[in-house]
Amino acid sequence: MSPWSGPLQKVDDYRWRIPRSYKSGMRVDGLVFAGEEMITVIKEEQSLEQVANVAFLPGIVNYSLAMPDIHWGYGFPIGGVAAMRLSDGVVSPGGVGFDINCGVRLLRTSLTEAEVRPQIKELVEALYRNVPSGLGSEGKIRLRRGEIDEVLVKGSRWAVEKGYGRHDDLGTTEEEGEMMDAEPEHVSRRAKERGIPQLGTLGSGNHFLEVAVIDQIQDSVIARGMGISQTGQIMLLVHCGSRGLGHQVADDYIGVMVNAMKKYNIDLPDRQLACAPIDSAEGKNYLAAMRCAANYAWANRQCITHWVRESFCQVLKKTEEEAGLELIYDVCHNIAKIEEHEVDGKRVGLCVHRKGATRAFPVGHPDVPSKYAGIGQPVLIPGDMGRYSYVLVGTEQAMKESFGSTCHGAGRVKSRAAAKRELRGENVLRELESRGITVRTGSLKGLAEEASQAYKDVESVVGVAHNAGISRIVARTKPIGVIKG
Repeated sequence: MSPWSGPLQKVDDYRWRIPRSYKSGMRVDGLVFAGEEMITVIKEEQSLEQVANVAFLPGIVNYSLAMPDIHWGYGFPIGGVAAMRLSDGVVSPGGVGFDINCGVRLLRTSLTEAEVRPQIKELVEALYRNVPSGLGSEGKIRLRRGEIDEVLVKGSRWAVEKGYGRHDDLGTTEEEGEMMDAEPEHVSRRAKERGIPQLGTLGSGNHFLEVAVIDQIQDSVIARGMGISQTGQIMLLVHCGSRGLGHQVADDYIGVMVNAMKKYNIDLPDRQLACAPIDSAEGKNYLAAMRCAANYAWANRQCITHWVRESFCQVLKKTEEEAGLELIYDVCHNIAKIEEHEVDGKRVGLCVHRKGATRAFPVGHPDVPSKYAGIGQPVLIPGDMGRYSYVLVGTEQAMKESFGSTCHGAGRVKSRAAAKRELRGENVLRELESRGITVRTGSLKGLAEEASQAYKDVESVVGVAHNAGISRIVARTKPIGVIKG
């Protein structure tokens, strides 16, 4: 892929503008959050061209946005954010992605590294055994005929009602783990067939379970509000999404949207941006199906949380209360949501696409859980398995500038194919273990794809988001145990 050579205007140390004059048909400027060194890396591929192309979408307001973890994606760049007016805007599956509601949840414990480190190999093995993972993996849950529709409507609530977790988990999950207006009749039979055996599974690729330890606290007051009390405290991260069901929903509706573009006379520079008016039958049906996939993903992470708790208790010989395995938050990326934001001084309804970007709502926002009303919404930014992950909070600046959005991870700098060509899984495994990180994986090739060298340094990515003011750093974790599919 050749380097990008389009116009890029430096706004300040953390913002870059692609002027709408770059291409005839752009409705808004592009705005990229990145540092000086980072933008040089970003320009090595064509993701900035995708930012410009997104600016063509009907109804788009303010900017076509890119977070500091931006890299090449399908249609939208990964790390792309765009908001469309409900009145004349469109919804695009390429602005959500194939892994609908891929997301991260963070559990805190009352355990310390000193307590867990001696048993980390046994704990990692138990997590690997109890949470099915890998490409095409099937779960332990056997759904009755028709029960998949209940999962698609209820999301996390279905899991809790079936005994997988606690009711208070719902209060610290985005949307309480249940998007309204999910309509299973708009999800294809094939998507449901793919989803039935995979509920409660981690999957493969960049999905993971991670036993981590708090190694830095930057804001102790906000950290305490989340139950993060000290360095050395053990945390657990879960990163996965809607598995084959979400992928199939995306695939189904991309085909629908390609035809819809002809029907509604929408002309775009990239057919991967295929879309339909939000208020059209095609747009409404996609959003109804996407919400189903999002609910499936929340149910999936909720079931995994239950088995994580069981694994900790089995290995460490503690009760859940003694282990203190409480959900801090579950935040999603790869989603389109109907929200209200201020545009040109007026509150308007928008369809906000966040692809590889997370919500970052501030203190007092009505969608922030009541327990966090005084500190803002927790934002969870995982890095690669060899470095760090971050806990942040949302800000007012994000609401003003990025539709309450921030980055979602480190962002790739090497493709999966390039990583496999250049790295060997055995060497990656040895390197991680030499640094005190216990790894369990079903695929050494997959481990090579996910090596630290394949990703930007998440510290620099999060630093841009923090310094630009679109989220605020609270604490940092480092891994001591990792489960990869």
